[in-house]
Amino acid sequence: MSFKSNKEFIEKGDVVTLYINPNNMHQIEVKEKIKNKKGELVDNVFQTTYGALKVISLVGTKYGSKVNLSKGWAYVLQPTPELWTLTLPHRTQIIYTPDISLIIYLLDLAPGSIVIETGTGSGSLSHSLIRTIRPNGHLHTFDFHEQRVLLAQEEFKSHGIDEFVTVRHRDVCTEGFGDELEHKADAVFLDLPHPWLTIDFAVKSLKKKGGRLCSFSPCIEQVQRTCTKLSSAGFIGIETFECLQRELTVQQKNLNILDLASFKTKTDEPVKKFEDPPAKLMTVAHPSSTPGHTGFITIATLPPEFVRIVDER
Repeated sequence: MSFKSNKEFIEKGDVVTLYINPNNMHQIEVKEKIKNKKGELVDNVFQTTYGALKVISLVGTKYGSKVNLSKGWAYVLQPTPELWTLTLPHRTQIIYTPDISLIIYLLDLAPGSIVIETGTGSGSLSHSLIRTIRPNGHLHTFDFHEQRVLLAQEEFKSHGIDEFVTVRHRDVCTEGFGDELEHKADAVFLDLPHPWLTIDFAVKSLKKKGGRLCSFSPCIEQVQRTCTKLSSAGFIGIETFECLQRELTVQQKNLNILDLASFKTKTDEPVKKFEDPPAKLMTVAHPSSTPGHTGFITIATLPPEFVRIVDER
């Protein structure tokens, strides 16, 4: 239940991030027994490269504490959507934090927003959307794969955020979002192979005062067809972004500085003399390479209904 609100101490039933190093993190549920491969209930002992952890022993431990493993130690952290994105079980390809942050910004989401998401997948984006729109907002997320829908429902419930999300099994490209969402949504997010097929359904689901639509596509041909459809459906402000992350490394370097007081000799011959010790300066180093392309993010605005009616006339 630890995704719902900040907590100080770990309780039974919480999902906890076990942090060993930046490249070695795990999400574990704090319960006494789990089922093994044979379906038998056994003690919940989590194995790591630094030994075993009896998970139920974490109850009462303060979040952020250092805990002992049988051959080392680790930290127990309260999970966040960012940590979940790094450690979740992959059922599909996922959207990562740099793209997620841009998507939420472009959709102009805030607490209380009603959002439609198509392509629940592994729930990476869903957790960030829920954190942004709660406590009064709601996420309606759709996936055409029934097993993924069931797993997502179980995860949202175990994370304590199921009251903020409704997961539905539906092919939205042919069936739309349902009459119950007609003119209810502030924003629609599309992560589909054919996003242009859902745009007419999105127009029906966005509020009469208008709203935002965002589409995530890996191929520029998908973007072209989507933008053409958005324009014909009455959307304005259509823009496409590519979010490429570049990390700079902070370094301390020694820099030789000329000693100007002794720069010349009696014969006016220049002599290179430097101050001792060299000056220490903080600098940044650019990476030799940057992460590759993830996807194109297209954003568009649907104006209020009365504006669209005037334009059509």
